[in-house]
Amino acid sequence: MTDRVSGVRRKRPTMRDVAREAGVALRTVSRVVNADPTVGAHLVSRVQAAITALDYAPDERAQQLRRGTSGTIGAAVRNLADAHPVLSAVDNAARARGLGVLAMSTEDDEAREREAVMSMCRRRVDGIVIEPIGPSHDYLSAEVAGGLAVVAVDRPCAGVEADAVLSDNAAGIGMAYRQLSVHGHRRIAYIGDDERIFTGRERAAAFRACVAASGGPLTGMVHPGVVTTARVASALASVLSGASPATALITGNVATTIEALRYLGADAGRLALVGFDDFPLADILRPGLTVVAQDTAVIGRTAIDLLVARAADPARPVQTVTVPVELIARGSGELPAPS
Repeated sequence: MTDRVSGVRRKRPTMRDVAREAGVALRTVSRVVNADPTVGAHLVSRVQAAITALDYAPDERAQQLRRGTSGTIGAAVRNLADAHPVLSAVDNAARARGLGVLAMSTEDDEAREREAVMSMCRRRVDGIVIEPIGPSHDYLSAEVAGGLAVVAVDRPCAGVEADAVLSDNAAGIGMAYRQLSVHGHRRIAYIGDDERIFTGRERAAAFRACVAASGGPLTGMVHPGVVTTARVASALASVLSGASPATALITGNVATTIEALRYLGADAGRLALVGFDDFPLADILRPGLTVVAQDTAVIGRTAIDLLVARAADPARPVQTVTVPVELIARGSGELPAPS
């Protein structure tokens, strides 16, 4: 582990350490860890108390050797970039440094995130790049203290000190809002991600700040929430109806943009629109979709740089890097407001 006072890195506790702490034989610890039902309850209790005291986690590699299977499969797909451009960038940057990547999906589920991350820890990976979902990641405290390098991308970790690489969300929303404003739009709506997620909160807050600064209408114009077809359709129906409908729209991420386009259908080219995140085919729509693009190559490269630096020096100051975004004007954000 790493002593945060002295900065000296100590090794993760081993099964021998647990045996010494519990005052039992190494074989006894192994039997308890592997759930041998023949071990007496008093010995199980002593071993489990030692495991808790030392923050010991079994080494899955050793268990894999005993089982003769790894518990892991490889996935060789044609292209990661379209599905997750930051993961693709992380993979490229890691390979350039001779590192392999074990990728798992969290599906925006807090329990699944913890399960995936702790599984990686048990496999004794050298570091973890995480796109955080859960409200707290204090379950990683012992691993970070033990020298595990953790870097968050897109959103910071909470409850544990970890380096982070973020996009400039506020600047991106500001770019989108100004682009629509200079083309005469005052009734601009925002539909985005759930505000329990960091990027959802950041982008919705930035939109509200833009409206407040410009003196535009805010009531009924901000619709954050879980991105589903029905929820986005309902939000769009709301902002486009009534006596004073929105004349322009900002979408908070690519999933929301796609659902908005699905709802608008043939009418998509009549509503001024700027989406946060670029995606394939955005340039061939008519008009082309104006977007705020994140620099995924820089995000991935920076994440790996921070991971390697943290592994080399666990006591270095925690760093957050904010990567600039870019507005790409293709036509949809430049449609003029109705006269």
